[in-house]
Amino acid sequence: MISFKKHTLPNGLKVIIHEDHSTPLVAVNILYNVGSRDEHPERTGFAHLFEHLMFGGSEHVPVFDEPLQLAGAENNAFTSTDITNYYETIPAENIETALWLESDRMNKLNFNAALDVQRKVVSEEFKEHYLNQPYGDVWHKLRALAYTTHPYQWPTIGKELKHIEDASLRDVEEFFYTYYRPNNAILVLAGHIGTEEGFALANKWFGNIAPGSTPDKTLIPKEPVQTSARYLEVKADVPVTAIYKAYHMPARYDDHYFAADLLSDVLSAGRSSRLFHPLVKEKKIFSEISAYITGSIDPGLLVVEGKLAQGISTEQAEEALQIELNKVIREQITTDELQKVKNRIESQMEFGETELLNRTMGLAYSELLGDADLINQEKQQYLSVTASEIQQQAISVLRTDNCSTMHYLAS
Repeated sequence: MISFKKHTLPNGLKVIIHEDHSTPLVAVNILYNVGSRDEHPERTGFAHLFEHLMFGGSEHVPVFDEPLQLAGAENNAFTSTDITNYYETIPAENIETALWLESDRMNKLNFNAALDVQRKVVSEEFKEHYLNQPYGDVWHKLRALAYTTHPYQWPTIGKELKHIEDASLRDVEEFFYTYYRPNNAILVLAGHIGTEEGFALANKWFGNIAPGSTPDKTLIPKEPVQTSARYLEVKADVPVTAIYKAYHMPARYDDHYFAADLLSDVLSAGRSSRLFHPLVKEKKIFSEISAYITGSIDPGLLVVEGKLAQGISTEQAEEALQIELNKVIREQITTDELQKVKNRIESQMEFGETELLNRTMGLAYSELLGDADLINQEKQQYLSVTASEIQQQAISVLRTDNCSTMHYLAS
């Protein structure tokens, strides 16, 4: 059980304190409720651009990392389709250094100094990892195939390089003052800090930052139900041909989410799983195969991907893969299979909870989903899933008319 207390400041900033005095450190985590799903279709990649801009200097701090290094801290950030997350791990006696830095960049960024530099950095990242890398554009193409309406149709790096190259000072300022406001953020302090001390420090450093207008998430376009199979063939200079199959699945807040997640483990977690054992180990149709979920807040994707073994055609691979998927739909998983996937996810969660930073991030994300205490309920939600519920998700999700298939052919 992860204990915590929470409080909301008058400006709307949600603050969560988790005491753990077994460590001399404090983890500071700020989750902003903004990801690529919040972007305009003609100005994509902004959430990821801001992940970089937030390190480019703020009103009173020209270089964000230098004071943290002097204070013995480690820090980083990440962007997803749904959130942007910033974090530091710092000795408890230096906690105010991290809070000062985070509050200063929440209050006002130095856009003029950072925009040109970070725009070039992100543009180079786009070219290196997405345009010039084998299979690098898979998610650009697969998302655009699976989603016709929802902003999940582009990856966090953005839909087009041009959107980042053309980002203007006015564009980024508008994005910042819309989404990087205290009323659109969750601050978690975890570790060697008292609850009342944590609330007082949060108020000291963030209490005077003006809130903004609360972004209306109901304006995000809803994805229509897919009613027919979609197919895309791509030829590229890649080592081997690969198949990608994306199926729409329940949203993160949906009660059926946990069964769909366990279904992906039934399919490919371990050498005895439903896809690996027959298709890789026995028949050698694929050299590797995996199934996983995107885990997004709005309805996401369960993806099956595999690289074909030498001499196998896409037709052979498709037929063999569909036979195994049909078995999962028709046949309820065994007691042993169910226990195996539950044991796996339980051990992952328990191991994750040993890390202070994981607890910190988990509390922030759970609060975003509606209640920080969801972090304490999640394990039981997985353990309560039945074999019948997983089969029902197989029937519901693994339908041909719910599938977008991409053949990525080696030229």
